[in-house]
Amino acid sequence: MNRIDAAFARLKQAGRKGLVGYLTAGDPDRAASEADLDAAIAGGLDVLELGVPFSDPTADGPVIQAASQRALAAGMDVDGALEIVAGLRRRHALPIVLFGYANPFFRHGYDRLCADAAAAGADGLLVVDMTFEEAAELQPDMDRHGLYRIPLIAPTTPPARAARILTGARGFVYYIMVTGVTGARARVAADIDRHLRALRQCTDLPVAVGFGVSNGAQARAASAAADAVVVGSALVKAAREGRLPALVSELRAALDAP
Repeated sequence: MNRIDAAFARLKQAGRKGLVGYLTAGDPDRAASEADLDAAIAGGLDVLELGVPFSDPTADGPVIQAASQRALAAGMDVDGALEIVAGLRRRHALPIVLFGYANPFFRHGYDRLCADAAAAGADGLLVVDMTFEEAAELQPDMDRHGLYRIPLIAPTTPPARAARILTGARGFVYYIMVTGVTGARARVAADIDRHLRALRQCTDLPVAVGFGVSNGAQARAASAAADAVVVGSALVKAAREGRLPALVSELRAALDAP
């Protein structure tokens, strides 16, 4: 069983909401990045999204853009991110999703990427700027190496297209709560319930909601209709401000509160 399936099965059995955390590989350098990742995982992440830095992260807001620039300046690349995955896998059992953009993955070579990612211990890929149609080029390599394609669904995705995107998807669905780029918002979207009810007509996969969650109260609110929440920019910012363990603990406590 893929570790993603196992993690969500455990959460469902325990009646708990999942915490999916994103951090950029190599930010601000490899040693600090690995320390941050270990701290976040120890704090209670259920799934890790490890970001591969890219020079033009069009889906990301200023916090993750800056993290990518710091990581690139420190020499991080796809190979380095995969080395970090391998190190994490020796220390931790949680699922790891490699999060990135199509250009670096294409340059690495899709088959080589999937083979290397699987060998390192990754469980899935999330290619944020790759459309469903374009993903058909990558899917056979992912299937061959046992990696899950994590789909993205937006509030503007029509139901018919959502059903197509979710065809063959495995692991979990990443529902983007807002239009625009990643980053903290003052409040979570008010129409999550309606969108998720429609989305669940298309799939039986667990649904994780993200883009905008930055504290425990927001995580609890966002998780009400979802199976998990995704927190990225807030974790990246907290890591650089020396409060990453505290934020992960806050998020974990809010999601686990009765």
